[in-house]
Amino acid sequence: MASIAAAQVQEVRSITRIERIGAHSHIRGLGLDDSLEPRQVSQGMVGQKMARKAAGVILQMIREGKIAGRAVLLAGQPGTGKTAIAMGLAQALGPDTPFTSMAGSEIFSLEMSKTEALTQAIRKSIGIRIKEESEIIEGEVVEVVVERAAGGGGARVGRLTLKTTDMETNYDMGAKMIDSLLKEKVQAGDVITIDKATGKINKLGRSFARARDYDATGQQARFVQCPEGELQKRKEVVHTVTLHEVDVINSRTHGFLALFSGDTGEIKSEIREQINSKVAEWREEGKAEMIPGVLFIDEAHMLDIECFSFLNRALESETAPIVIMATNRGITRIRGTTYRSPHGIPLDLLDRMIIVATSPYSQSELKDILNIRCEEEDCQMSADALTVLTRVATETSLRYAIQLITTASLVAKRRKAAEVSMEDVKKVYSLFLDEHRSEQFLKEYQDEFMFNDGSGDASQVMMEVSQ
Repeated sequence: MASIAAAQVQEVRSITRIERIGAHSHIRGLGLDDSLEPRQVSQGMVGQKMARKAAGVILQMIREGKIAGRAVLLAGQPGTGKTAIAMGLAQALGPDTPFTSMAGSEIFSLEMSKTEALTQAIRKSIGIRIKEESEIIEGEVVEVVVERAAGGGGARVGRLTLKTTDMETNYDMGAKMIDSLLKEKVQAGDVITIDKATGKINKLGRSFARARDYDATGQQARFVQCPEGELQKRKEVVHTVTLHEVDVINSRTHGFLALFSGDTGEIKSEIREQINSKVAEWREEGKAEMIPGVLFIDEAHMLDIECFSFLNRALESETAPIVIMATNRGITRIRGTTYRSPHGIPLDLLDRMIIVATSPYSQSELKDILNIRCEEEDCQMSADALTVLTRVATETSLRYAIQLITTASLVAKRRKAAEVSMEDVKKVYSLFLDEHRSEQFLKEYQDEFMFNDGSGDASQVMMEVSQ
């Protein structure tokens, strides 16, 4: 019993992963009903009804495949939920639809050309569902025998007996198959499948004939029927991969291991052309189908004219994903040029876009968002403290107020309190400056800082930096 318990503990530890709390980890979807109408508070989303309703229409267009070759622009002030809407859209699309997220500034920090980085991001957002038939052996394990070879030398030989409702067969096993069986902890009464091409073993569950062994197998045991018919069968297997993964695997320079290292480098255009022609051939034969996904580019104003020109051309491809951009800029300079344009995006690309505007949150909506973040961060906060924090969010910014949740919770824990009080919020507010108080501090003490240049208009300098 002790060994079984230890094995169960080890198994639990191996499959447990740490869920880190991120800025948008509370988002579960767009918060829409069946008619794509937004609820006031749902799935972590609050307010922004018009923007979420527009995102719901875009979601329907994506599902129906009617938005290929187009782009969406989420435009609004900082802290108005642009990234949250994009994350909600990704959650609503589900795991089968590829979703790639990146910031515009990432393009300039990668060790590859800008167009290559965008090409890889685009191909990460295009999925391929490949269908193929494979031969498998499926049956209930009757007996597993593993013993040392007669000649010695440490070699092992084995015999596996499988059965269906119609037949029973013995199979001789080599060392590789024995290791696979021991790794999967296969025993008599398990229903398994064996891929003849790869030798991979998949344990489907325990046979219903072994239901009397329920206490021995534990409460997590899954019981299945004994397979019918022949032991050897042909079964259709579906693999879903992205075009970028196929590119990397077929790249002679990098190979399969580059998928794990993340350093794929630049991939030759000849390889991509061969893959595109092969995928087109599979589509004609009905072996594969394309899944246009979503490429989300935050801080789109950080891209330059070369990137915008490349995206403008890439959107014309029939296999292009849906490109969603977000920006908080007004009329500003297009990077790489001297021209000014709305959102810092060229007019010809803006003409291709569906523009969704976000508006500032009301005070009640800010309170709802802060309450959701408190639940996400497992922070108990009193009503007075939440009211003060909402006022802080109104006068400063929502992002600053969210940062105070964790710090106020730590202060409350230090004094061993069950919940965050109003005094805790006031204390962290005095400890950590917001943007406006930090600016005021610099104005008062700028002469004492190194490399200070007090001449000129500070607002004009800040504007030049932001552009």
